[in-house]
Formats: sequence, structure tokens, C-alpha cells
Amino acid sequence: MSRIKLYFQQVFDELVNKVSWPTWEELQQSAIIVLVATAIITAIIFAMDQFSLLILEKGFYNLFK
Repeated sequence: MSRIKLYFQQVFDELVNKVSWPTWEELQQSAIIVLVATAIITAIIFAMDQFSLLILEKGFYNLFK
């Protein structure tokens, strides 16, 4: 039981004294970067989907009509 107590004491000590927590401004900048990257990746996937749909409808599916 003392090992469990020691473990939680060490975890608490590390979270309070050793971890470098980001500032509010750093969190906002990171969130903006994630949102922009998500929008760009979403646009790329959408474009690839539309391109493949166009290729399939105009080319491949017409072979079997």
C-alpha cells in the first residue's frame, strides 16, 4: 500500500513542479494551427473524392452502360 501512496505522491510532485504548462496564448496558437491544418486536409480529401467520383462517373461506369 505504501508503494501506491508513493507513486501518487511522485505523480503529483511531477505535475506540480516539473511539468511546463503552456500559457493561454500558446494554447490559442496551437488551436489555430490545428484548425487550419484540419481545414487544409479536409479540402484536400474533398478534392480527391470529387476527382475520383468524376473519373469513375465519366470513365469507368460508362464502360458498363
